Amino acid sequence: MSSIIQLLPDHVANQIAAGEVVQRPASVVKELMENSVDAGSTEIKLVVKDAGKTLIQVIDNGKGMSVTDARLCFERHATSKIRHAEDLFALGTKGFRGEALASIAAIAHVEMKTKQDQEELGTHIVIEGSKFVSQDVAVLPKGTSFSVKNLFFNIPARRNFLKSDTVEFRHVVDEFERVAMAHANIHFVLIHNGSEMFNLPASNTRQRIVNIFGGRTNEKLVPVNETTEIVSINGFVCKPEFAKKNRGEQFFFVNDRFIKSAYLHHAVMAAYEGLLKDGTQPGYYLYLDVPPNTIDINIHPTKTEIKFDDEHALYAILRSAIKHSLGQFNVAPVLDFDRDATLDTPYDYEKKDVGMPTIQVDSSFNPFADDSDDKPTQTFSGGGSRSSSSSSFSSSYSSPTFKKDKMPSWESLYNGLNTSTDEIAEISFESEEVTGSLFNDEEVEQTAHKTYQIHKKYIVSPIKSGMVIIDQKRAHQRVLYEQFLANITVQLGSSQQLLFPLTLHFNKSELGIIKEMKESLQNTGFVFDEFSDDHIVVSGLPVNVAESEVSILLEELLNDLEQEVPDTSFSQSDSIAKSMSRSLAVKTGVALTEKEQETMVNALFACKEPGVSPFNKPTFITLSVEDLDKRFAL
Repeated sequence: MSSIIQLLPDHVANQIAAGEVVQRPASVVKELMENSVDAGSTEIKLVVKDAGKTLIQVIDNGKGMSVTDARLCFERHATSKIRHAEDLFALGTKGFRGEALASIAAIAHVEMKTKQDQEELGTHIVIEGSKFVSQDVAVLPKGTSFSVKNLFFNIPARRNFLKSDTVEFRHVVDEFERVAMAHANIHFVLIHNGSEMFNLPASNTRQRIVNIFGGRTNEKLVPVNETTEIVSINGFVCKPEFAKKNRGEQFFFVNDRFIKSAYLHHAVMAAYEGLLKDGTQPGYYLYLDVPPNTIDINIHPTKTEIKFDDEHALYAILRSAIKHSLGQFNVAPVLDFDRDATLDTPYDYEKKDVGMPTIQVDSSFNPFADDSDDKPTQTFSGGGSRSSSSSSFSSSYSSPTFKKDKMPSWESLYNGLNTSTDEIAEISFESEEVTGSLFNDEEVEQTAHKTYQIHKKYIVSPIKSGMVIIDQKRAHQRVLYEQFLANITVQLGSSQQLLFPLTLHFNKSELGIIKEMKESLQNTGFVFDEFSDDHIVVSGLPVNVAESEVSILLEELLNDLEQEVPDTSFSQSDSIAKSMSRSLAVKTGVALTEKEQETMVNALFACKEPGVSPFNKPTFITLSVEDLDKRFAL
């Protein structure tokens, strides 16, 4: 029998490996930027076109590569980061597997320009789908420039699975922010489709966070600092009043590497116990430094998961450190009846030396100075017999004299009033309450209840064949969805103007998404007065949107759009209508009046598709009389 096992060609193996390493354009951004950080760069520029589908270019001023290294770096398992297996437990770099560049070159057109500082000339290499096209000598500045074009050009299926530019660019921004936050000492620039999105100069950690997420972030931050033998924790957590419903700004960095950890997230939530509203999540930016030999990074293709030696101790330290910070800054309430809050030492002054207080004395002040204007004059009067007031003491003060004007008494108000009771006795009053009606009692038809609400969740309405049971939340979602969709695509929705415009703060990437949706949101009834770098001003709202719901509505809309796949303008409008209908629909547990129930039922069955909600869930079920008879026939 002939052998059937054979060794795969390198280009096929690289494409298979690329499926794990490169999932979307953001994966390329992560790998190339981390390589630039490992190269010791102080300036890194990221240029993106069409959310990375057309071009991803990373330019740095790092140490560059020699001619041999430039050619060898595209081979599988070629790396400068480790030499032995033991090096995996002493990592000081971002990359170590040597798979990223080989995987990227297998599925895209790659152009690399690199030069070392001591060399006069650099190297220019062009690769298309793992095939070397050219390698030339070129005059280049110090550092490396990677250009990745036409991602997934030879894997059409993978390219078709990519989402819209809005969603993909959001993932690119996420990776950019994670690398930029982990290295505040490096200058980062992001340019998308020719416009500069971020320009982050080298700074400290707090300033880097503020530069990325907007100036208003500064007032949200509470510092966290704790150093132990196991871990050193630095960073910031957000105050409880700024908690959001979605898990937005939550970052863990271990040894300057972004990770995801549900276990550590639970420790943060435990520290906020009793301080958050139901369903809200706090923001945090936490940097953990642990000995490299106590963690294992090589357990996930994207390196976003880490195994710790002593997770339980890390959990306890993280929880206690956050609780301590919230207490130090009086964010968390302290139940101590004997404590005087005015005597607490401020956090910044806790470790400062205590100095002797200084006393200022006015040397010109004389308490015995004689001031005749302020002192009373005393006079003694004598004469007369001993029984007279010869020994009396009288003091006369030079004080103003008050004259009391003679005011008329209150009785003068009633002068001339006739007090005779004869006229009062002649006045007649109605003895019975007037209960007249425009209609006769026979003409008033008593209408019976047409709808009933059960457990503040379902609406029951009788029909000829039995009854209909309607889920009020899903039904209202369907009604609102069709209203918003009609307003966006067919006609303009009515708007209610605000007396005082609302100012809402967002970060740059969120503002970019809102700008793309601006026309659709205006069709629903929103009116925008101003778009700034970190906030928007809203002066008008759709009729059925309350002023207090605007911030929550837009946050949920942004979160939904990141998860959806809006490929065309219509589907983006569809996503907006779905998100707004879910946010504004009446919730389970809300009592409805009889009129509201009837309106809900009539509006539902006036819809084009009353049977399902916008999320393809049934809105009502029908129970016939025969079904009920069968239940009672047991």
